[in-house]
Amino acid sequence: MAHHNSFESLEVYKEATIFCDDIWNIITNSTLNKDYKLREQINGSSGSVMDNIAEGFGRGGNKEFIMFLSYSRGSCSESKAQLLRCFRRNHIDETTFNKLNDKAESLINQLSKFINYLKLSERKGGKI
Repeated sequence: MAHHNSFESLEVYKEATIFCDDIWNIITNSTLNKDYKLREQINGSSGSVMDNIAEGFGRGGNKEFIMFLSYSRGSCSESKAQLLRCFRRNHIDETTFNKLNDKAESLINQLSKFINYLKLSERKGGKI
């Protein structure tokens, strides 16, 4: 894996921003915009996926980065659960649910692989 100088250049971060944008699109273009609590929860959890990647990268050490990547993975799982609630409450159709659920699952897999890579990396960084 190449050395990256910014979190924006990480493929997993790019995918997380697309996922977050996709969630925002369903918030603004569906009845979800009237389901205040669920809207705020899924907006927060999807944003947390990308935010934790950025924060972990900014910490400067692999151990902290791994910890924040695991928070990101947890937030992505949380988004999956909230997507299911969106579907069950008829805020999104089955096609939209499947598409976003697949994106979330792909992100979880990418984050898991990245975590495993960092755990095995010779380059440890200085924090924690």
